[in-house]
Parts: sequence; structure tokens; C-alpha cells
Amino acid sequence: MLLELVVSWILKGKAPGRLDDALTSISAGILSRLPSLFSRSIELTTYIYIWENYRLIILPWDSPWTWYLTFLGVDFGYYWFHRMAHEVNIMWAGHQTHHSSEDYNLSTALRQSVFQIYTSWIFYSPLALFIPPSVYAVHLQFNLLYQFWIHTEIINNLGPLELILNTPSHHRVHHGRNRYCIDKNYAGVLIIWDRIFGTFEAENEKVVYGLTHPINTFEPFMVQCHHLVYIWTTFWATPGFFNKFSVLFKGPGWSPGKPRLGLSEEIPEVTGKEVPFSSSVSHLLRIYAVVQFALMLAFYEETFADKAALSQVTLLLRVCFIILTLTSIGFLLDQRPKAAVLETFRCLVFLMLCRFGHLKPFTPSLSFAFEIFYSICIAFWGVRSIKQLASGPWK
Repeated sequence: MLLELVVSWILKGKAPGRLDDALTSISAGILSRLPSLFSRSIELTTYIYIWENYRLIILPWDSPWTWYLTFLGVDFGYYWFHRMAHEVNIMWAGHQTHHSSEDYNLSTALRQSVFQIYTSWIFYSPLALFIPPSVYAVHLQFNLLYQFWIHTEIINNLGPLELILNTPSHHRVHHGRNRYCIDKNYAGVLIIWDRIFGTFEAENEKVVYGLTHPINTFEPFMVQCHHLVYIWTTFWATPGFFNKFSVLFKGPGWSPGKPRLGLSEEIPEVTGKEVPFSSSVSHLLRIYAVVQFALMLAFYEETFADKAALSQVTLLLRVCFIILTLTSIGFLLDQRPKAAVLETFRCLVFLMLCRFGHLKPFTPSLSFAFEIFYSICIAFWGVRSIKQLASGPWK
């Protein structure tokens, strides 16, 4: 990401995205990983269960042909999972998180859903009938890692490689909300699946990124859950059992009387002059948000590194603090009315967790500095909260 920033400044004279959007993307990635502190990967546990109980044959794990077959099998499974995540509304409720960014850079790759993993495993399950779990686990990570670098605008056409591989150019189309981009280029590593199944589209006119109906928020729970709320309200407002069933399992654009995937002419047309939603907070407040985010990120990394040695209570409290921090930063960037109150509460929680040993500064000598810093934060935001309660919404 730092390399992308430097290259973008050199080539284009500007950053590859906006700070508020990048913080929101990284926040989504953090949220998506928190459940793994308390449970094993559903993708691996279900796969191992099928392998141990229903496998048909055992391919040798150390054969190159097993690895080639697994590479193709995982990538093929990813194509169909990804396609269904766009074509089945209840799956789109998870995957839409990844598409909600109106920027396109390497931080966008980290904007992942908390819910997506609970459906993706289904599409890899057939491999468990003959592919050893260890080989599958490695290729699952290879497939995921490959897809990181294609989230960038600083790499243009890659020539003959564009015929076979999923590239930044192909994936930019996938993230576009232009009509020609919708439901195209589902590939993970190999673009051949899209070419075979008729979902390929080359990049031509300028791509405008994001959802067809932008959510205009940096608050992490809205980023994760807003489409679930939409499905809930639509489900109860739609008459008839089969229509309700269709709300869940047909496309996001479906409604009674329309084709399964909706009508393409109802997708809002882009002009190329769209202005991405941005936070209007001051530069000082942006710096404050980055500092608090960086401190939280350090505790987040430490929690994953030390999770085997931490008690369940400490793990739970740390996760709650991480979620509270991400939410508070989102409120600050959105300039929500209760942002000052929430940030005051968050700083108090931090001091309490430090006092009772659930959070520790990186070195003991910093304990006093942390107490002073967060005490100042409490005083500042406390005054803001009082002013807000006295005079109306905080600005």
C-alpha cells in the first residue's frame, strides 16, 4: 500500500484514494477477522469433515498433478461462489461490503464482509471428495493473496497476460457501477472462466466505482449490514410466499414481475462526473482519527499474536474495544450527532481496560503517557458532549 502511494504520487501527482475511505476499508477487514479469535475457520472445518467422512479417493498430496488440479478446482469454485454472491440477494448482502468503496486501491482489497465466509465454503466442498485438506488450505490462501494486487489503478494493460489471468484492468470493470460493468469478471486468478461462461467484459470507458446506490457512510456496521436491513424490510413488504422466497434467493435488482436478475435499464447511468462521498471533518480531526486508529491497530495485532495466552474475558473485552474504536471513528468521520459522547465513552473504556490489565501499553514506561493522553481526550470530548447536549448536533 505504501508502494502504491509512492508510485501514484510519482505517476499521477496524487494519492490513490482518500483517507476516510481507506480507514473504512481497513476497518471492514479488521471486523471480518475478529470472529477467528473465538472459532475455527468454517471453510476448513467443513472441508475436513467431508474429507474424513465422505471422500471417494485420496490423491497424493505430494504429486504436482494434485497441486495443479487443486489450483484449477479452487479457482473454479471461487468463480461460482463470486458469481452467486452477485446473483443471490442474501449472499450479496455479505459481498456488497467489498463493493461499497468509491475508491479503487489496495486498501479496497481489505474491505471484506463479516458474513461472506458463511456461504463461500459451499462452493469448495466438492473438492473434499478427493483433494487432501492441507493442499486445499494452501491453495485457498494462494487464491486470496493473488487477488490483493489487482485492486489498483496504477497498473494498466498487461498485454497477452490479459487473455488468461485476472488483472487490475479486468477487476476494475468488476468494481464499476457503470452499466457495462455490472455482473462481469468474477474471476479469482484465471479470467478464462468468465470467457467460457459469458461474463467477461473488457475495460473501455472510464470506470466509476462503488455500489449502484451509494451508502454514503463510513460507519462500519452500516457498511457491513445496510443491505441486510434492506432485505429485511423488502421481505416483509413483499406479498406472497414465493415472492418472499425470491427476495432472498433471486438477484438484488429483482422485484415481482421482473427477470431473476432485475432489469439492466433500471441501473442508474453514470456520467463520469460523480463525486465520491467524503468526510468534511477538519484536518486536525483526521489526524486524531489516524492516531487512534493506529493505536487500535497495534492492540489488534498484539491480540492475534498473543491470543493463545489471553483469557477469554480479556479477548472478549479487547474485541469489544476494537469494535467500539472502529465505530467511534466512523461516527467522527460521518459527523454523527452522538460522536463526541461515544468518543468520550471509548476513551474512558480504554483507561478502565488498562487499569484492570486487559490492555497494556507496548512498553511499561508508556503507561503514564497513555493515561495523560487519554485523560486529555476525555476532557476534550467531554466538553464537546456537554456543548452538544446544550446546543444541539455536534459539528
